[in-house]
Amino acid sequence: MITLTVNGVTHRIGTDPTTPLLYVLRNELRLNGAKFGCGLGQCGACTVIVDDDPVFSCVVPISVLEGRSITTLEGLGTADQPGIVQKAFIEEQAAQCGYCIPGMIMRSEALLRRNRSPTDQEIRDWMQPNLCRCGTHMRIIKAIRRAAGEVAA
Repeated sequence: MITLTVNGVTHRIGTDPTTPLLYVLRNELRLNGAKFGCGLGQCGACTVIVDDDPVFSCVVPISVLEGRSITTLEGLGTADQPGIVQKAFIEEQAAQCGYCIPGMIMRSEALLRRNRSPTDQEIRDWMQPNLCRCGTHMRIIKAIRRAAGEVAA
């Protein structure tokens, strides 16, 4: 058994320790915010935060996560009370198809935990590993700037 702490809740997981976190989140814990994109850690749709670091959950085995804090999209807020970054993405209409957006939000959250006032270049550099095929990059950057303004205030 592996003990995982996800969004502040402890779970005992009996799955094979080599199972990627993404599958445990979606199939066992029913947390569907993280999306399956490429399955190779190349697109970022599955991004979650582990101890304040953005992580591609499709390639991280649960065996290395015991004793660490995992935050998913669901841990940031709800539809009725979205978190600061979630709210900024909504207000800036940063989603087109929406598939990449959970990963983008999680990566943005990790950035703002480290840097409350990032420059546009720092935002671009930080967000580079996460892909958006719809081309909403400018709205995503605008949403991150809006969230940074809220966090810094």
